[in-house]
Amino acid sequence: MLMMNRNKAAKLHYLASSFRVLANGDHVVCAVSGEAIPLDELRYWSVAKQEPYASAEISTRAFLGQK
Repeated sequence: MLMMNRNKAAKLHYLASSFRVLANGDHVVCAVSGEAIPLDELRYWSVAKQEPYASAEISTRAFLGQK
């Protein structure tokens, strides 16, 4: 039962300082790099765009509209 969400992307709703799980999974995919981010390592996201980022640098680049 505990192994059901391995290697499955979660669907999240991003809030200002947290997120709500809409569909269970063990990771999300970075909106810029395509890198899998384990949920327990997810630190950066955009509430306005509702997308996750793998690092602070990637988050900043996305905010500035750079790739």
